[in-house]
Amino acid sequence: MTSTAAVPPPRATYRRLSVEERRAQLLLAALGLFAHRAPDEVSLDEVAVAAGVSRPLVYRYFPGGRQQLYEAALGSAADELTLCFTEPPVGPPTERVARVLDRYLGFVDEHDTGFSALLRGGSVVETSRTTTIVDGVRRAAADEILRHLGRMGGEQPAGPRLRMMVRSWIAAVEAASLIWLDDGKRPAASELRGWLVDHLIALLAATAATDPETAAVVNDLLALETSDGPAGQLAERVIPIVAEAAHLLPAAAASD
Repeated sequence: MTSTAAVPPPRATYRRLSVEERRAQLLLAALGLFAHRAPDEVSLDEVAVAAGVSRPLVYRYFPGGRQQLYEAALGSAADELTLCFTEPPVGPPTERVARVLDRYLGFVDEHDTGFSALLRGGSVVETSRTTTIVDGVRRAAADEILRHLGRMGGEQPAGPRLRMMVRSWIAAVEAASLIWLDDGKRPAASELRGWLVDHLIALLAATAATDPETAAVVNDLLALETSDGPAGQLAERVIPIVAEAAHLLPAAAASD
């Protein structure tokens, strides 16, 4: 009988990560912690454990400590959040906005605690640089919405009233997201998304009543909407309510 020597199991292949890959690994680990804890509650030791590396290695890539790591992680999250607002200009505008909000609320849901800490401020790691990063996301989001309204760049840049209206809506979306988290993510995300789209339509209509530019934008948008889309469904619900206010019109008062 011939004895056969036991064959040792193959060694696990070790691959040294590049500088960019290692940095991305550390940021991913940090974002996972910041997503569910306030930034000032996360230690570098915890980031090292989450990434499966030593604490000195974290310091090698982020010699500024937690502050530098947080700003880098925040910048990475900001890039991801900005991408939520990027949508091809295809289909009715309100349906595009609905898809944008689905992605945005999905991000909020996934990063709940970290999102709250980030937007509410008050963290010991908050600085002018982190504030600039967050404001950059807000401005980028507003620019994307204006692009879908046909007023971003080109020969027809947005005027002050329309730009203010869109930025006000972005602020309302942000506030509603925080309230949604406070209320245990109720109502359902889809219901919140529908309400936020309705809110944008209502703001456009109200602004169009006194701003010729917004009126022209609304006229162009309505030509692209459908009866079963968000704008059509809102019109079906609102028109009967508005009809009840017919007695407030000057013509109605003059005929009495």
